Amino acid sequence: MANDTTGRIAGSGPLSGKAVDFIAREIGPVPPLHPAQVSVTYKGYPRPREGESEAAFRYRVKRDAAHVDGVRASGAARGRHVEEPHAFILGLPLTLASADAAPLVVWEGSHRIMRAAFMRAFAGHDPKGWSQVDVTDIYASARKRVFDTCRRVTLAAQPGQAILLHRLCLHGVAPWAAGADAGRDGRMIAYFRPELPGGITDWIAAN
Repeated sequence: MANDTTGRIAGSGPLSGKAVDFIAREIGPVPPLHPAQVSVTYKGYPRPREGESEAAFRYRVKRDAAHVDGVRASGAARGRHVEEPHAFILGLPLTLASADAAPLVVWEGSHRIMRAAFMRAFAGHDPKGWSQVDVTDIYASARKRVFDTCRRVTLAAQPGQAILLHRLCLHGVAPWAAGADAGRDGRMIAYFRPELPGGITDWIAAN
């Protein structure tokens, strides 16, 4: 989206509301915002993507493509590293959609398990090099523990509401259910995920 660093778009004021007030009170000053990233799904989601492996597609269907934002695969070996230490994940619905139209999914309490896992991965490493630490195995093990022990919760919202996730929450997108409904623009959500000025050390902090 063509917003500025305060979340302002043409004809609007800076991003504001209860969610923004909560962020400022509980997390700290809102970092400069990037252009919002728009997530859109349509009837039939998920479908296989070009070049996608059967295992990857099965993970999207069975496990909602569950992930922690900022942990990305890179290099020839596709090892995972923490590349984008976000401050929070703020979702603003842009279209009307039924609650079962590919809603956001989150695993309750998963941020505690994920934080402990990343702290183990970084133990003994210089914080300046944490972005280079391969977290692939620990990340996979922590996700399995989350699936086994945390409650899966769907979060449906409508325009005028907001969804705020802890940055370390395991989350994903549920399949579009039979009978789910949305307009021609599908289920559309704008996401803000600004990065923390303090980097990964702030990312795994307790707040």
